Amino acid sequence: MNRPATVIGFINVAHALDHLFMLIFATAVLTMAVEFGVPYGELLPLALGGFIAFGALSLPAGWLGDRWSRRHMLGVFFIGGGAAVAMTGFARTPTELAIGLTAIGAFAAIYHPVGTAMLVAHADRMGRELGINGVWGNMGVALAALITGGLAQLFGWRAAFFVPGVVSIAVGIAFLVCVQHEVRVAKKTAAQARIPKSEMLRVFVILLTVSFSLGLTFNAVTVGLPKLIEERVTDLASQPALVGAIGFLIYACGALSQYTIGTLIDRYPLRRLFIPIAFALTPCLWLAATSDGIVLLLAATGVVVAMYSQITINDAMTGKYTADEWRARAFAARYTITFGVGALAVGLIAWLHATGGFGLTLEILGALCVIISVAALAFPRDRVA
Repeated sequence: MNRPATVIGFINVAHALDHLFMLIFATAVLTMAVEFGVPYGELLPLALGGFIAFGALSLPAGWLGDRWSRRHMLGVFFIGGGAAVAMTGFARTPTELAIGLTAIGAFAAIYHPVGTAMLVAHADRMGRELGINGVWGNMGVALAALITGGLAQLFGWRAAFFVPGVVSIAVGIAFLVCVQHEVRVAKKTAAQARIPKSEMLRVFVILLTVSFSLGLTFNAVTVGLPKLIEERVTDLASQPALVGAIGFLIYACGALSQYTIGTLIDRYPLRRLFIPIAFALTPCLWLAATSDGIVLLLAATGVVVAMYSQITINDAMTGKYTADEWRARAFAARYTITFGVGALAVGLIAWLHATGGFGLTLEILGALCVIISVAALAFPRDRVA
């Protein structure tokens, strides 16, 4: 048997790498535009294939994790994903870059359905472990901006792909050595529903609805944040490394919120946490739409904190109300929607930025998040606190 702490440790690292992989381009594109001679709004859609693969391949990845081996699939993620990231650093044309980004998305699709299901199966305190895991994922987002900005400024944008790729391959080899394949034993407490079966359909519909709205908002914000900082905080963000550093601090606040929410999930009913988090998103987005400077940074931090807290709530919903033998597929269904709309988010950012700038973009996202508030009010009460 594998030690749960060892397995969870590698899963946490995988979560950080997964988000880092998907967001290297969001910061690197600021310097790529000069080399490729293509404006930001035209270069950004090259990531479209990666986001489509990130969402669409979640279902087959989850199916393979349940039917074949979650351990083997996570090994494929580490080594295959690392190779795809490193190879993208060799791209010389926009077409080659698009192919590389699509390959990154394909391997990155493995983590969420497989890794999260694996985490829940090994966790004694699900809320706490999900919160810590969320911190690692959030730090991956933060480090994507910080590491990419620093490497791009010091060594060029290609180094921002080479270094994380090599690191992931090394971690993958260590994972396969330290973690062995094992027959899963379901943890009844992790999958015990705390609402009547008659209300399970309502939970399922709410979860998918929130996944769509939050998925679109999450991907739009994370892809657009470096550019938003560059445009709206001109006194501070004149260099790619500084843009990355500011983004890192914002996402670090989101990481702290995930840990806090994770610990609260083990103590309070989900509905009590769900409602205030859901109602925070729209005001923060609308404030960000009309502000700049320090006020923008505070509003953006509020958006990130609310988004990542909500992601932890969604993971807890899926983990609590599904059985282990098909939990990876349940996470896959959710993440297919969450990340599948990421492709729509990339196109939306490019189009709305050209049409009305980030003001219009953030106003529309704020209106979309009203749906999450309504869903929170409709979420059933737990019968057991």
